Amino acid sequence: MVAWACADKLQREMEDFGYPPKFPVEEETKVEVAVKESEIGKDKSKSKKSKVAAKTGGLKYQWQIMSAMGLTDEEIKHFSVPMYWLKYFPPHWITDLKRMGVKVDWRRSFITTDANPYFDSFVRWNFLRLRDRNKVKFGKRYTIFSPKDNQPCMDHDRSSGEGVGPQEYTLIKMKLKEPYPPKLSGLKGKPVFLVAATLRPETMFGQTNCWVRPDMKYIALLTKSGEVFITTRRAARNMSYQEMTAQNGKTEVLLELIGQDILGCPLEAPLTSYKVIYSLPMLTIKEDKGTGVVTSVPSDAPDDYAALRDLKNKPQLREKYGIKDEMVLPFDPIPIIDVPGYGNLCAVTACDVYKVNSQNDRDKLTEAKEDTYKKGFYEGIMLVEEYKGQKVQDVKKIIQARLIQENAALLYKEPEKLVMSRSGDECVVALCDQWFLDYGEPSWRAQAEEALSKMNTFSEDVRNNFMSTLDWLHEHACSRTYGLGTKMPWDPQYLIESLSDSTIYMSYYTINHLLQGGVWDGSKPGPANIRPEQLTSEVWDYIYFKTAPYPKSCGIPQSTLNKLKREFEYWYPVDCRMSGKDLVPNHLTYFIYCHCAMWPDDNTKWPKAVRANGHLLINSEKMSKSTGNFCTLEEAINKFSSDGMRLSLADAGDQVEDANFVEKMADAGLLRLYALVEWVKEIVEEKVTLRTGPESSYTFNDKVFISEINKSILETKSNYENYLFKAALRTGFFEFQAKRDKYREMETLGMHRDLVIKFIETQALLMAPICPHIAEHIWILLGKKESIMTALWPQAGSVDELLIQSSQYLADCAHEFRLRKKTLSAGKGKKAVAPPTHAVIWIAKTYPPWQNSVLTTLQELYQANKGFPDNKVISQALLAKPELKKYMKKLMPFVQVAKENVEKNGLKALALTSEIDEANILTINSAYLINTLEIEGLDVKPSDGADDKVKEECCPGKPFITFLTEPSVKLCFINPQPFSSLFEFNLDIFEGDTLAKVVNRIARTDRSKFKDPAALKLYRYLDAETGWRKIPDMTRMLEGKVNVDQSSVFHIDSKSNTVTVSDNGSKIPLGPKLVYLINL
Repeated sequence: MVAWACADKLQREMEDFGYPPKFPVEEETKVEVAVKESEIGKDKSKSKKSKVAAKTGGLKYQWQIMSAMGLTDEEIKHFSVPMYWLKYFPPHWITDLKRMGVKVDWRRSFITTDANPYFDSFVRWNFLRLRDRNKVKFGKRYTIFSPKDNQPCMDHDRSSGEGVGPQEYTLIKMKLKEPYPPKLSGLKGKPVFLVAATLRPETMFGQTNCWVRPDMKYIALLTKSGEVFITTRRAARNMSYQEMTAQNGKTEVLLELIGQDILGCPLEAPLTSYKVIYSLPMLTIKEDKGTGVVTSVPSDAPDDYAALRDLKNKPQLREKYGIKDEMVLPFDPIPIIDVPGYGNLCAVTACDVYKVNSQNDRDKLTEAKEDTYKKGFYEGIMLVEEYKGQKVQDVKKIIQARLIQENAALLYKEPEKLVMSRSGDECVVALCDQWFLDYGEPSWRAQAEEALSKMNTFSEDVRNNFMSTLDWLHEHACSRTYGLGTKMPWDPQYLIESLSDSTIYMSYYTINHLLQGGVWDGSKPGPANIRPEQLTSEVWDYIYFKTAPYPKSCGIPQSTLNKLKREFEYWYPVDCRMSGKDLVPNHLTYFIYCHCAMWPDDNTKWPKAVRANGHLLINSEKMSKSTGNFCTLEEAINKFSSDGMRLSLADAGDQVEDANFVEKMADAGLLRLYALVEWVKEIVEEKVTLRTGPESSYTFNDKVFISEINKSILETKSNYENYLFKAALRTGFFEFQAKRDKYREMETLGMHRDLVIKFIETQALLMAPICPHIAEHIWILLGKKESIMTALWPQAGSVDELLIQSSQYLADCAHEFRLRKKTLSAGKGKKAVAPPTHAVIWIAKTYPPWQNSVLTTLQELYQANKGFPDNKVISQALLAKPELKKYMKKLMPFVQVAKENVEKNGLKALALTSEIDEANILTINSAYLINTLEIEGLDVKPSDGADDKVKEECCPGKPFITFLTEPSVKLCFINPQPFSSLFEFNLDIFEGDTLAKVVNRIARTDRSKFKDPAALKLYRYLDAETGWRKIPDMTRMLEGKVNVDQSSVFHIDSKSNTVTVSDNGSKIPLGPKLVYLINL
């Protein structure tokens, strides 16, 4: 249908505007301010967003749209032939998808419609079996219909209004009393009715008047019964397709008039207690819904009450439109429904509650209407004598049927909102003969609900959307007369529409590589050597139904059909169907229904899962050619590379929310991929310099890194299995990289070679589904002989959660310690503060008594209430404890911190002791803490020996640090190596420094120059007083110098500002300078 409609458009455009077309210059359209739309009657299970509207970007002509895609006029001309569409695009799609790195078995490619005889035969068999099972029926039904195409307009046939269905109204007939107004005098003797479309026939007992818009255009429509209806031309067009006029689709207009012509007319309205009511002016009636005539029930409709009140209170308004007092003032709201919370005059109360002052308070009226309509329908109780005490929702249909039976009303339908066909036609609702699938039939629906209950929808929103669709969906039209497609096997004047011929085509994928062998149009047989005409219904039965007998007369070897049968049995059922969220209310629900219908006794063939995704935004806005916010697959690959684009797409969003492709993020992703590749190259080149050793030599951080890698493997696998690609990218790339960075930072001995190589291998495998080309490149850099595409998913070893928790504890502590140091170093006022050189970390094994009491109380309250009660309850429980009275100001802040910790870490956050060995963790990682805090020494001590302030601040899992500034003496370090970038510098020496401490301190001054502290050697002058004064001999750099021994200990005298070194029991003065060399 899409191709055919677009081809027709191109043909018409060439006929109307020549070749190449010269289109008229369009005036710039004004943008109207959007008015808040009422949610009443809106089916939230349906997606209302038009993909076509987003793609065309407001371009009016099909030729312009295709020109914007980069096609020349000569190329576009060929597209006026529908079949050309089927031949042109597939090669381009395949080229782009291959460049993108999509893995596809191209042997299974095929096109649909009767252009492919193999698929055409499959669809005909599918519909024959659906008819055999009484799922396909024929008859008159209401459907969205395109008058221009003269056929039903299904979702995929629409350029706007996807998911929109017929909205049912009750067409209330209000008889005009004679004498008629002058404009209608020519209709004398004819029964004339103002007809109003209402959603609430049960409220007709409360009519006080009807509304028309003074400036709106109306017509007098002659119906097939001889009655004359006053309505809008748009509504009359709908009526003409619903058997209300003499000829289907034809309207006989007797008069054209405006609302002013029929104001103040006396009317007889059904069910109301007023014998005569009048037509009055309302200025807010819309032309795009209903008939332009509105019944007025001011007791239950806030809009009606506000407008009637305005007319009563404003004589000038009545005078303006020629309305007499007797037409308005005697009419008061009639109590007809009792609504809990609003009483028996619901609208009157609602206008008071929402402070509605006039009919111009649109937003307030919308809110009032939302609330009262829902409450009135679901909770309202009828007060009218015949239905007194009954619920509104129970009597609505009964009253509607009564009105229709008494010829006081008709059933009328129109589209819920504007629907435009791909032919550019505004659609109507038509009552027409057609073939339809009997969706909603109770036993069939029960099967569909059973199938859905066992399916994984990956989201409760999607499941609820399916359930809502099953509630309203019934009798879907499956035939049309226009476009491309398979002909209905038993009624070839009809084509099977595109949403109905593709409900089980996944089963065709399982065997079509043998039938067609990759020839899209099926123009020649595939490996199975089966001709299309051999594929009878009995052959298809044998392939797809386990118990079907072999058709001996088919001329196909049984062994060949058995092979096809095995292929189907191997691949089916559908493990997961991936599709857009806008297809849940149609195609995906049909998909469930038809699988149940085709395999009613074999639920192992029913779908196992559906994964629905949102639409794609670019830079937080919908794609639009007119604004330039548009990007084709080819353009994205050219701009960001295949993997850069794939990375950004994966990061764009998960679940059913619209994904957001952000170009800045794509650029940043490219840089991250580049940085990763460069780092891998560096590691491969320098891996011989990395630390080695058996597993027994693994450090604390080595073991943590192993557990972190294993955990990432498990988390990323779970995310991929649930099609959460954004989450998989997070756990398998961004967070995985962060774990490497953390390991590199915390492991002061340097990274272990085996673990780094394992990390790189794992990283390549984790990112391969998203960035296959980069992963393959990294795989090759590691020296792998076979492609990463043949590699297995990495095996995850054990995950030591306590070890990971301990590492996180260390990272949190380091962060808190750095913040405390920064605060202390800032000082108070302008007074300079000496930077700290040493620190003591205080560890508490238990909480202070008052905090113990609070935590115990919180545990009890949590268990008793299955969660934390309100803070008021917690506060009362704590205040009841005498031992906590002097800590009143500290109680609730501590409670809040405890609750946040529970939210983050679970109930273990309320434990009175820490499950990790804090002292051991901090001690074995003291070198890291010294480095990150940029201090010279660190002690870890129990808080028992600390002062009261430290004890108050310290608790399990939250150590406290105090910083100290120790005296030091500066020495000058000289490098005599020629042609080097190493210079002399001054360095603090502290009492008790070892050679290792001094060397590490030097290395910390400039990591880029001192990458390997082990390569740095220190030398002292034999003559500490004069040796450093001599002019150095570059050929004999070590003359007059001696190596500082590894066992040496430095001592300082801050008073004399001198340094000595202990060597073999004696203290040797060092003088003011030392010599350092690297890799000598």
